[in-house]
Amino acid sequence: MRLIRLTCFVLLLLTWGLASAQSQTRITATGNTTRPWTYWWWMGSGVSREGITRQLEQFAQAGLGGVHIIPIYGVRGYESQFKSYLKPEWLAHFQHTIREANRLGLGVDLTTGTGWPFGGPNVTAEMAAKQWKLQNGQLSTVMTRQQVKRAAPGGEGLVLDPFNKTSVQKYLTRFDSTLVALPEQPRAVYNDSYEVYGANWTDNFLAEFRQRRGYDLTTQLTAFLDTTLAELSVRVKQDYHQTLSDLLTDQFTTTWTAWARQHRYQSRNQAHGSPGNLLDLYALADIPETESFGSSRFPIPGLRVDEDYEVDRFGTPHPLAMKFASSAANLLGKKLVSSETTTWLANHFKVSLSQIKPQVDELFTAGINHIFFHGTTYSPPGQDWPGEAWPGWLFYASTNYGPSSHFWNELPQLTRYIERCQTRLQNSQPDNDVLVYFPIHDLWATPAKSIGGIHQLEVHHIERWLLTLPFGKLCDRLRQQGYSFDYVSDTQLADLTVSGGRVQAKGGRYRVVLVPACRYMPERTLQQLAQLAEQGATIVFDGKVPEMAPGFNEAQRRNTLIETTGQRIQVLPTVRVGLDVVRLLNDLKVPQETMTVQGLTFIRKQATGKPFYFVTNLGDQFTAGWVTLTASSPQWYHYNPLTDQSEALLTRQAENGQPQVWLRLLPGQSCFIVPPTASSIGGGPLNNKAADYRSVVQLGGPWQFSFLSGKPAGLPPATFPQLTSWTTLSDSASYFSGVGRYSTTFNLPTAPNPAATYWLDLGDVRETARVSLNGQEIGVAWSIPFEVELPTRLLRQEGNQLTIEVTNLSANYMRLRDGKLPTWKKFYEINFVDIRYRPFDATKWKPMPSGLLGPVRVLSNL
Repeated sequence: MRLIRLTCFVLLLLTWGLASAQSQTRITATGNTTRPWTYWWWMGSGVSREGITRQLEQFAQAGLGGVHIIPIYGVRGYESQFKSYLKPEWLAHFQHTIREANRLGLGVDLTTGTGWPFGGPNVTAEMAAKQWKLQNGQLSTVMTRQQVKRAAPGGEGLVLDPFNKTSVQKYLTRFDSTLVALPEQPRAVYNDSYEVYGANWTDNFLAEFRQRRGYDLTTQLTAFLDTTLAELSVRVKQDYHQTLSDLLTDQFTTTWTAWARQHRYQSRNQAHGSPGNLLDLYALADIPETESFGSSRFPIPGLRVDEDYEVDRFGTPHPLAMKFASSAANLLGKKLVSSETTTWLANHFKVSLSQIKPQVDELFTAGINHIFFHGTTYSPPGQDWPGEAWPGWLFYASTNYGPSSHFWNELPQLTRYIERCQTRLQNSQPDNDVLVYFPIHDLWATPAKSIGGIHQLEVHHIERWLLTLPFGKLCDRLRQQGYSFDYVSDTQLADLTVSGGRVQAKGGRYRVVLVPACRYMPERTLQQLAQLAEQGATIVFDGKVPEMAPGFNEAQRRNTLIETTGQRIQVLPTVRVGLDVVRLLNDLKVPQETMTVQGLTFIRKQATGKPFYFVTNLGDQFTAGWVTLTASSPQWYHYNPLTDQSEALLTRQAENGQPQVWLRLLPGQSCFIVPPTASSIGGGPLNNKAADYRSVVQLGGPWQFSFLSGKPAGLPPATFPQLTSWTTLSDSASYFSGVGRYSTTFNLPTAPNPAATYWLDLGDVRETARVSLNGQEIGVAWSIPFEVELPTRLLRQEGNQLTIEVTNLSANYMRLRDGKLPTWKKFYEINFVDIRYRPFDATKWKPMPSGLLGPVRVLSNL
């Protein structure tokens, strides 16, 4: 026995030594978070070391900060190159990826599974997703039988039960002997949005329900099955949803994030789509992640929206949905909030950089500061990239940000813009004034609209749940009226304190807690609000104090607590109850940024204790004017993240004593407004420019035109008396995708004024324009409005030589390519579909306008 104990002790020491050695030599690919990252789909994991290195080098050169690997289904004809997920060959290529990413300064994240959601070959029937079924008058448990969606080789199998801790723990053991044992490690592991279709139960649900809710659900089976919204039924279903939410929080998310932290991974979690309280679920992740799916309907003049995108089917992005992730991060003091960005922004081969920028700006104003492009696909290399004929391997649901994209050469323009913005947004703190309580029990009192009879809080169709609640309507009003706010849950409210009359969270201080009109509130929440008010916190109730506690057990006793606590709280001096919330907030002198009424969108943050603003014009109302700020500074500066230039803003004082700045911000533009101390987080030279511009001359032509690089090749040059799409030149030109060069000469009416600033307004550009003046490149116009500054030192009164190289979409060439060689669509499972999820066919497309459409003008501020 002594020998056995000694042997075990030696083995323990050896094991500890090996683990210690691995810990000391561990390599983690953390990358650069200020740069945008990208989803990187490994199709069939048919990757090679050569291909991994080449594409990572291209990503680094394009200005990306990292990749997020998602192994998915494969490509027909490449079966011999498939690598089974987590097997030795796959792990060896993953280690190569980490080493090369570190060499290039890139980060690496990894999905804890393949495709989505979690599941795979080690998920047994006992571990698989479940739903309840009524059999012989009893609630029984049956499998959903859902399989992993878009699974990679080695990742196929049943979907995991997210409501059972034991199942989750068993699922994660697959990674303990594979991923965890590697010396090369990812920065973070990832969980995609909740898409466990129909799952609404688990094997021990009834026991968990009884323990958590205090009664047996089967004793209230009639009320549980009732669909008439009778009060008893509502209360039982609130308890049912609360239990699902608790299980998803305790059994899945807590277990997964604890496992990640145990192995020194950060966790990125898309909580949306789940039947739980999103605020609590996001809060458990190191990096909460939201999603921007589809295209917003911004009224920016010239901004295109794909006519084939089905809003009724897929919904549109909305900042109120995005704020669930950023609110959780702000409350808990988390530095990073990420987003899956531009999923299905437009149809394949039709997305422009000018369509991407407003979506990114909307995310920034919603508190997101860690952009993940959706995305790029590994494609095998050859003598020319990609190794296969264009367009190479592509993922069916993304915007193609990879090397085969038509905007690849100009992608660094977007990545630099995002890096400059995220540098400032990540290295600052939230500066929001209002905490808005999220009354989820009122949502659970309404009919469920998702599969399985549950409420799934998705980001796509928030009109089905969020915007129908008084909570959603109030938050939309606050947003439009210029108030800065975060959301707060029942659980998060319990952790708040009061200091100096302000509500104190781990990540920030708030002036007011605002409770929307709601009928139900847990008695513990109302008691906490009363305690905060007694300690000096300001609490505002919209309309009236909640009148009922949710749930069935001891409802009368808890309703009495709500009533007595409500009576007590209403007489406290720091509590306000009224129907006009905006008036109440104004009476309390809560800052209101009136720039939103002028048509601008903003986020206010703090750096080194000084407030600053990121402002974007996502409408068609504002162009230039005086903008009032609630933050004070003796001087304000305008920092342009497109050009990396700063300029002093004209400043005055409004009648109410607040500062005003004169701001020129055309539809589609964005900027930072910073005080002098915050300008250190800006960059570039400081200029003092007036902000209003007038047209000096319009360039009428003629324009000399020639086709440069692109396909089909060999098209003849032309002369445009007036600017129009190059697709009108010939049938062949209507298929051309690539670069066309425009040249002209122009004069100014007077000699250039050295004190003036001149801009070239290109009008409508399809899609990006690289501009040269008198033989020197001066900039790239890639976003609306298409403008570049004309350096005064290069301007002449007469004989200015202007050259503009325009790159168009690849959609026109795909019209030809898809007809002649449709065999490029050879992917397993869903293969390749269009934006309506029909088999992809570009041969019926009409030519997309291409080139410089104008009008082209020279503008000046003097």
